[in-house]
Amino acid sequence: MKIFVLLSALSILILSTSDCHSKKEKGAKCKGRLEIKGICYNYTIKLLEGDIDTAKIAANWIDESSGKSYTNVFGLTDPCSFPSSIKEGEEFYFSVHDAKLKSCIVCEAYYPAPPRSLLIKVFDK
Repeated sequence: MKIFVLLSALSILILSTSDCHSKKEKGAKCKGRLEIKGICYNYTIKLLEGDIDTAKIAANWIDESSGKSYTNVFGLTDPCSFPSSIKEGEEFYFSVHDAKLKSCIVCEAYYPAPPRSLLIKVFDK
C-alpha cells in the first residue's frame, strides 16, 4: 500500500512539473522579454527560456531603425492579445498557440519587426 501511495505521488509530481523545457512548443510555458514596443503593435519579443523550434523565430535579426542586433526574437501574429501593460524590457511568461485569441483593428504604420512571428498567450503574473 505504501508503494502505491509513493508511486502515485511521484507520478503526480512528474506530470505537474512540465514546462517549456519538457514540452515542445504548443501550450508549454516559456519566458520572454519585450525588446521593442514599436508603433502599431510592431513588437519584438526575445525568447529567454523555452523550447521553441528555431525555424519559427529569428536566430539573428537587426533592427534597421536603430542598427541594434537581436538574437532569438519574433513578432506577434495576433498583437491584440498582447497585454498593453507590459513595458519594453519587461519579462513575462507565455505559451505558443495555434488559434487566434482576439481580433481587432491595427494601424498600418511601419516599424521594423522580425521576419517571423508567433501567436502567443501571455500568463498573468
